[in-house]
Amino acid sequence: MHILVLGAAGMVGRKFVERLTRDGRLGKSDVTRMTLQDVVAPTKPNTSIPVEVVTCDVAEQAAVAKLVAAKPDVIFHLAAIVSGEAEADFDKGYRINLDGTRYLIDAIRAIGDGYKPRVVFTSSIAVFGAPFPEKIGDEFFTTPLTSYGTQKAIGELLISDYTRKGLLDGVSIRLPTICVRPGLPNKAASGFFSNIIREPLAGKEAILPVSEDVRHWHASPRSAVGFLLHAATMDTSTIGPRRALSMPGLSATVGEQIAALTRVAGPSVTARIRHQPDPTIVGIVAGWPRDFVTDRALKLGFTTTEKTFDDIIRIHIEDELGGTFVS
Repeated sequence: MHILVLGAAGMVGRKFVERLTRDGRLGKSDVTRMTLQDVVAPTKPNTSIPVEVVTCDVAEQAAVAKLVAAKPDVIFHLAAIVSGEAEADFDKGYRINLDGTRYLIDAIRAIGDGYKPRVVFTSSIAVFGAPFPEKIGDEFFTTPLTSYGTQKAIGELLISDYTRKGLLDGVSIRLPTICVRPGLPNKAASGFFSNIIREPLAGKEAILPVSEDVRHWHASPRSAVGFLLHAATMDTSTIGPRRALSMPGLSATVGEQIAALTRVAGPSVTARIRHQPDPTIVGIVAGWPRDFVTDRALKLGFTTTEKTFDDIIRIHIEDELGGTFVS
C-alpha cells in the first residue's frame, strides 16, 4: 500500500508517520511505500519502508499533480495554515487551505481510469459558529465565524461532493483542539490551551490571554493519530452521504485544565501561568464551540485515548518529557 501524507512535517503529521512506520501496516495492508510532503522537508523516518520526502507547497498545482500521479492508495491531507495565521493573512489562508484542497482533489479526478483513493481530510471544529446549543450535536449546521473555519467547511463540502460523484472515497474528520501540542508556540489562536500546560511543565512562564471560565473541546495527539488511522481503514459504506464527522473529545474550561495540572504536577507548576488578557484572542475564542455530542463518530468506531484532562497531561509527560517534568 502506497500512502501519501500532505503536511507530514506538522505536529500531527510527524506523530502519524511515526505510528505508521512503527506498525508497518495500515489496517490489514502492509505499507509498501510512503510519500511525505510539506513546505519544509519532513524528517525521513528510520524504516525499511521506501520513503520519498517531497518539499513543495500544496498551493502549487503542478507539484500536487505530480504527487498524485503516483496513484497513492490512501492520501492524508493534513496540510494547512493554522487559525490565527489564516485570519491575519486572508489571501494566504485561502491559497493554502482552500486552493490546496481543490488542487489535490482535481488532480485525483484528472487521473480517472477508475482511480479512487481513500482521502482523509483533517477539518476542524472551527466550522461551527455561534450561537451554539449547550452541546453541538451531529445535526447542528456549520456557520463558521472565521476565515479558517470557512476554508475548512468548504473543504468538507468538496470532499463530500467528489465522493458522491465517485471520484474519490473521502472522510473529513473535525479535530478537536489538539492538546498538549509539543514544541514551540505557533500562530494558532487556540495555542494558549497547550501553552498553559506545556510551558509550566518545562519550567517556563505561560501567558493566559482569556478568562478561566472559557470552555473548549480537546483531544490528545495520541487520539488524533487514532482518528486518522480509523478514518483510513473504516468501512465507508456505513457513513452515508455526509462524509464530515465531528471527532470525540473532552470538554473542559481553562480553570479545569489548570486544576488538572495542579493535580498532576503540583501548585508550583501552575504558579507559572500569568493572566494577561488579549482582546483579539478573547474575541476569536468567543465564537468557538465548547462541547459536543459525537454519536455518529462513536457509532462508527472512533474513540479517544484519554478519559479525563488529567490523562491528556499525563500523555504529554509520557510522550514528550520522558515521564518527568520541572517541578
